[in-house]
Parts: sequence; C-alpha cells; structure tokens
Amino acid sequence: MDVKKPEIFIAKADNSEQFQTALYGIEEESIPFREIDDQDIADLSTMSTVEKAYQAALASQLGVGLAYDNEFAYLHQKNLPADEPLFKVALSNQTNINRLGTNAARLVKGIPFKVITEEGE
Repeated sequence: MDVKKPEIFIAKADNSEQFQTALYGIEEESIPFREIDDQDIADLSTMSTVEKAYQAALASQLGVGLAYDNEFAYLHQKNLPADEPLFKVALSNQTNINRLGTNAARLVKGIPFKVITEEGE
C-alpha cells in the first residue's frame, strides 16, 4: 500500500541551488517536504510557475506547495484562488527565499509568518 506521508510539495526546477535556502527554512521548522515532478502531477512541466505551486498545494496532504523558476519562488495554499499565491519572492533575495521556506512550514504549523521584505522584488 502506497500511503502518502504529509509533506510540503515543491515543484522541481533546474536552478535548485538558488532555492536551497528555502529548503533550509523548512528544515528549521521541522516540517517534511518533497520535490515533485511530472510523475507526481501530470503535465506539471507545461504549467506556469504559479500553477505549479497551486497544483503542488492541492496534491500535498498539508495543502502547501512551493514552485520556482529563474526569477521568482511562490508559496501557495490549496484554499487560495489558483492565480493568487500567498507569497512571491525574488530568487535573488536569499534572505527572503529562506523566509519563504520558513513561512511554508509555519503555514502548516499555524504560527505567525516571518516578515518578507519587498526589496528585490
């Protein structure tokens, strides 16, 4: 029996080294996560980055999904409108990328978010 464990889902992308600090943020909050691809969600590679984040949130038992491209990372929650992610952060701002990961985990925990500044967006 293939039982899914509760995890934050992250839509895979090529430039994962820029997104690594977000993973550290999730780890700091002790919430499990997993990178997903087309094997997990059909046609994921043909979607926009915001759509990927939303589909990841829908597929996650925790209802939280992340996705990123060459410029931005997005945090989505399954109960939000598909085209309205909770956060959009520039990959160039590594402090905010770390906070994005932390906030994804805090969304699961139901505790206050860390502030994400608008600098670099």
